[in-house]
Amino acid sequence: MNQADPFFRKPNPFERIFNKVFGALVGLGIGLRHNYLVEVPGRRTGRLYSTPIDLLELEGRRFLVAPRGRTQWVRNAETAGEVVLKKGTKRQRFRIRVVPNEEKPDILKAYLDCFRVTVQRYFPVQAGSEPRAFAAVAERYPVFDLLAFDSPRERNHTETEGDR
Repeated sequence: MNQADPFFRKPNPFERIFNKVFGALVGLGIGLRHNYLVEVPGRRTGRLYSTPIDLLELEGRRFLVAPRGRTQWVRNAETAGEVVLKKGTKRQRFRIRVVPNEEKPDILKAYLDCFRVTVQRYFPVQAGSEPRAFAAVAERYPVFDLLAFDSPRERNHTETEGDR
């Protein structure tokens, strides 16, 4: 999908209310281990927005996946280049790396396998499918690799990009 026609699935009224209530609970520190609020400044206003997310931990790395596509939080995160994960009083800031489509299939498979009860409805591929089944739809789902500030992985990523 090109930038003029990005994939985006708008939340229905029930989902909008649920996200507000669930977001408030996660903001108070109530939720499962993988539940966080992602906080990002608005692209135009700079106002801080928060959205509940399921954090995927895979092979020692942390990923944010947007099952509804290029949502406002995704666009804001891309513009800011960083996000804050919040749960209760804990806040942790991360730089983000946009995961290219060719790297997404294994991540999308793991995400759907972990969180199928809440996100299967957003995927045309069934949980338990092989990673190659996700290749055809990978461009629909933004994925961010979270990089701690001053982490060795972040330095290696920056050096690699600078060498191009």
